Amino acid sequence: MLVTEKEEKQRDRETTLRERVPPLQLSGLSVQELQALCKDLHQKIDVVDEERYDISAKVAKNEKELADLNIKITELRGKMKRPALKRVKISADAMLGALLGSKVKESVDFKANLKTVKKEEEKKEEVTDWRKNVEAMSGMEGRKKLFDAGQ
Repeated sequence: MLVTEKEEKQRDRETTLRERVPPLQLSGLSVQELQALCKDLHQKIDVVDEERYDISAKVAKNEKELADLNIKITELRGKMKRPALKRVKISADAMLGALLGSKVKESVDFKANLKTVKKEEEKKEEVTDWRKNVEAMSGMEGRKKLFDAGQ
């Protein structure tokens, strides 16, 4: 049945081509007649191309319309509601077991893996008698020391 159907389609195609496209007789035509024939063929090609473009635009518009209608149908059927999530308290060992599976059976001590940071001892300034400092800065020598320190 498929073979006969293919042959039938082929025969229909050949008959429609014979009707629409008559065989060209180019022998015995002058240059001007050939040019006129080419112009006529170009005009027919342009008309067919415009029709093809219009049909493809209609098809694209219909496909977009179908997609929009499908979206509306899914919206009208009802929105899928997400179930409320419950808070679950879980230990670190249980979390690792859930993530890694049965690979990790021993408990992991997270504090043991932390880096230790040694604190540097704070430098303490020596406490001196403030009166000596005032006496050293008094007068012209003290001002000179302040000026030198500023530079």
